[in-house]
Amino acid sequence: MNFYAIRAIYLFELARTWRTLLQSIATPVISTSLYFVVFGSAIGSSMTQVQGVSYGAFIVPGLIMLALLTESISNASFGIYMPKYSGSIYELLSAPVSYLEILTGYVGAAATKSIILGLVILFTARLFVDFEILHPFWMLAFLVLTALTFSLFGFIIGVWADGWEKLQIVPALIVTPLTFLGGAFYSISMLPPAWQTVTLFNPVVYLISAFRWSFYGVSDVNVGLSLVMILGFLLLCILAVGVIFKTGYRLKS
Repeated sequence: MNFYAIRAIYLFELARTWRTLLQSIATPVISTSLYFVVFGSAIGSSMTQVQGVSYGAFIVPGLIMLALLTESISNASFGIYMPKYSGSIYELLSAPVSYLEILTGYVGAAATKSIILGLVILFTARLFVDFEILHPFWMLAFLVLTALTFSLFGFIIGVWADGWEKLQIVPALIVTPLTFLGGAFYSISMLPPAWQTVTLFNPVVYLISAFRWSFYGVSDVNVGLSLVMILGFLLLCILAVGVIFKTGYRLKS
């Protein structure tokens, strides 16, 4: 394992966060703060509690997950797309660096940036509402696991995309709507029975439910099932990345 190569890729990608601090950290935090103001104050004034938790505190895990999913995909997809766009990907592929080392550097940096952002939003949320974390170990575990999984997913999108507009298609038209419909701002138990069944086909439900459980001990679906779903999606992403590197799909042509 060439740790020097991993470190070089990792630090290069991580440095882009500090060069674009306003876009990478400040913008998502400000957007999340606005959600607290609008949803926490406006809706929270008429909906005091959900599943025994104050509404302002109830939406904290959902808002963190919303930022985590979108930023993980964005960071990883942009990170690998830029070398493709500039043509420097061929220098990387011809270097004595394995595919695993390339993947570790890019995905590790994207996941690190997303985790930092998630923790920043977590501390920012404390300025607006009081909340507790019943299972801090599982909270961090789900945070890291989700960041890694969707950074891998973003890496796949970055390889697949052959234009700037395609980088935004999946996050904007698929991931964000699924997050809003996945219980980020409400419990799916509040929906009619038929819609509850339909919602269970939304994979983001399991992410948000498990993450909320780590905070308050309440969840819409079984936590064990949520963990299986997350690990299953992680495995699918790993298999897809393996196929990409084995075939050179949109990397060598």
